[in-house]
This record gives sequence, C-alpha cells and structure tokens, in this order.
Amino acid sequence: MRNFYEIIKDSLFFNKFEINDTICVEYSCPLENERAAICSQSDYIIYVLSGKKTWKTINGEWIMVAGDILYVKKGATLVHQNFEDDFCMLGFFISDDLIQESMQELDLKTAYKTPVHQFTAAPLASDTYLEGFFQSMLSYFKGENQPQEALLKLKLKELLVNISYNKENTHLASYLRSIAENSQPSLTQIMESNFCYNLSLSEFAKLSHRSLSTFKRDFHNHYNTSPGKWLLSKRLDYSANLLLKNSSSITDVAYESGFEDTSHFSRAFKTRFGVPPSEYSKVPV
Repeated sequence: MRNFYEIIKDSLFFNKFEINDTICVEYSCPLENERAAICSQSDYIIYVLSGKKTWKTINGEWIMVAGDILYVKKGATLVHQNFEDDFCMLGFFISDDLIQESMQELDLKTAYKTPVHQFTAAPLASDTYLEGFFQSMLSYFKGENQPQEALLKLKLKELLVNISYNKENTHLASYLRSIAENSQPSLTQIMESNFCYNLSLSEFAKLSHRSLSTFKRDFHNHYNTSPGKWLLSKRLDYSANLLLKNSSSITDVAYESGFEDTSHFSRAFKTRFGVPPSEYSKVPV
C-alpha cells in the first residue's frame, strides 16, 4: 500500500508548502500502473488542473477531470490512472489539528448543523470562492518565494470556512465539526471504511492516529476479538457480496477485498463458505 501523504512529504520532486503536518502540493507525477491502492493518515482535498483519474472507495467512485474538486477522508482508496493526458492537480493534506483550530474559531450557532454523514469522499461543487482560492494558490506555486507560514495558514482556514458555510456541503461541515469535538479519529469508522484494503495493522493504527499497542487495545475493547480475525471475516463477507453482484474476475475480487494473494484468498474463501470463489455464485440460496 502506497502512503500518498508520506510520498508527498518525503519527496524532493514536488512543488509544495508545509505547515507542521499540513501539506499543500502541486502534483503532476502520474502513476506507473493503471491501478494502485493509496492511503493517507490525513484528510485531503484535490483540485484537478488537467487529465483524468478515478478515486474509488467502499462507498463510491469518482471520475475526476479538470475543474473537479474532491474531499477525501483519511484512509485508503483505489486509484485508476488514465494515460491519455498528463494528470496534474493541487492537493491539500490538512491535519486534524488545523481542522480543529479552524472549526473552533467558527460561529457554530450560525453554521449548518446536521448529523454526521458517514462517507469516505465527497465531491465539492465549485463556486466563486473556491475558484478564487485555487487560483490564488496557483499564483503561490508559480511564484519564486514561498508564502509566509502565517499567510498560508490563513488561506487554508479560508478554504475550510468556505466549505463549511456552503449549503451544499452540510454533511461535510458536520464531519469537520466532529473532528473539532474529538481528540482522535473514530476507530470504528476507520475500520468499517477501510477493511477491504490490504493495510497492515501498523497502517490501521496510523490512520486512527494511535500507537500500535493502543490501537490493538482499543480494537479489542470495542470488537471483543483480534484485528486479524475481524479483518479476515469482513473481507470474506465483502468478497462474497462482490461475487454475487458482478462478474469481476477472482483476481479482481481478491484485490478489491484486501487480499494480496489470490491463492490465499481462494483457500480462505473455501474454508469459510465450503466452495471455491469460482463456484460461489452458482450455489442455491
């Protein structure tokens, strides 16, 4: 699993600005493969400048082209690369600390209050304010000098405020406020949204902003079983549902269910359901 956030943070290739754990980047490096799994321990926003790329999560699929904006929650996604045109985007990896600080400064009495909507990614409708923000950030990326940290922080707060007060983003605004009210990401939301990806326990711990030992303890306290047993059961159930719903190959089903090895997937599936994956859809209900 490629850690998108850490690739950006550690690379000297990208044009980027950093404020502690928050990163703004002009990204124009295409994936070598048509399909890849990526993850990030930080929420991020993408604004596509050119080309086309698809983000796919357990909750949906978004084909992103020039002018499109997508908010992606911390976690994993499958990305499909289109090689017809060079892909370029602006990316904003926003730390929970900055989200918390920004939301706490808002007048919550006038902000739109709705129940927290469970989602993994959400497209944002472009408007005058967002377009103005992205154009102003482009001018910073094209400039010779890096903007002052204080100014950059204000610009990112402007982005979060514009999102929060747009009536079309009420579910996202509610989610942003939930970050301000909690010291750590919800472990159950992280697990339920990302179990179908081939993430290690250390990567799950990083996504939930916990040490590995704290992650294991909190997981057992909530689910009353080990992460390994729970993940295997969830992935097998998910793969069985995929086999019934579509005609994807066994290799694709294994990949989309979080199994790195097709042979291991087939053995585990037959142990659980009594038939190999290739025969499962033929079993009478």
